[in-house]
Amino acid sequence: MNRFINLVFFLSVSLSSCLFPGTASVKLRRNYYHKTCPNVENIVSAAVTKKFQQTFVTAPATIRLFFHDCFVLGCDASIMIASSDGSKAEKDHPDNLSLAGDGFDTVIKAKEAVDAVPSCRNKVSCADILAMATRDVIALAGGPSYEVELGRLDGLSSTAGSVDGKLPQPFFNLNQLNSLFAANGLTQKNMIALSAAHTIGFSHCSKFANRIHNFSRETAVDPALNQGYAAQLRGMCPKNVDTRIAIDMDPKTPRKFDNVYFLNLKKGKGLFSSDQVLFHDPRSKPTVNTWANDSHAFKRAFIAAITKLGRVGVKTGKNGNIRRNCAAFN
Repeated sequence: MNRFINLVFFLSVSLSSCLFPGTASVKLRRNYYHKTCPNVENIVSAAVTKKFQQTFVTAPATIRLFFHDCFVLGCDASIMIASSDGSKAEKDHPDNLSLAGDGFDTVIKAKEAVDAVPSCRNKVSCADILAMATRDVIALAGGPSYEVELGRLDGLSSTAGSVDGKLPQPFFNLNQLNSLFAANGLTQKNMIALSAAHTIGFSHCSKFANRIHNFSRETAVDPALNQGYAAQLRGMCPKNVDTRIAIDMDPKTPRKFDNVYFLNLKKGKGLFSSDQVLFHDPRSKPTVNTWANDSHAFKRAFIAAITKLGRVGVKTGKNGNIRRNCAAFN
């Protein structure tokens, strides 16, 4: 009987690993570097704070970098690798070309600060530094503080082709969003919480131009958009404008990490279709309403979601290493 129970347990664990390869159990833990680099979190925090004080873009750029990294090959800093010998790395995929350089620079500066301490040199992974930097910029922008799990290694692969179909698009509906997040072991609530990172940062006109100029044969403007907001967007992004012009994603508090994102959705001021659908679809609307009215509940949900995101596809053992240079393989 015991043999049968053990066999059932083994098969259950194996099936779980096959269904959710990006969420296979890895022993991340707090204070992972307490022996090898005990002051690492303070070192990273100081470097990130300095960068944040130079430019606010540091915050949304770093958060987006972390998300794009984790969703493609797992949280392994593969997004950091620069192209070489004519081959295209992950960051060269069209879906990553709009990633702001300040996110990359934040990680590089923090890595330099860590390695400047002799006892810490080449002891802390770029993947962990990106995770810590993300936590720090969220707090600096007014968002929740949380403990970050550590112990990731840096990945050994980075190709543009690996990005195909891995990242959410601004036109996605709820089914598409749920499917993509579920593939990474994340629930609908996790997805809605992480979407609220759009409470800070910017987007280029090209990402939402179809909603304000050529939505359908019947109407130029997406009827789901607040018409006053649509008029503002058309003024900032006229048809013949340079599509690289950047627009704040949150029209009310673009420099504060808060739950105003959800209040905006209730008013029809979600910049992307993938934002606004969270309020219009009856399956996700109750969560939007709850977090619009309760900022503390939102912050708790966001901490749970970003912690779970940080576990996706983590590399350990022979599957990774600690890079000397975050932008290049050893």
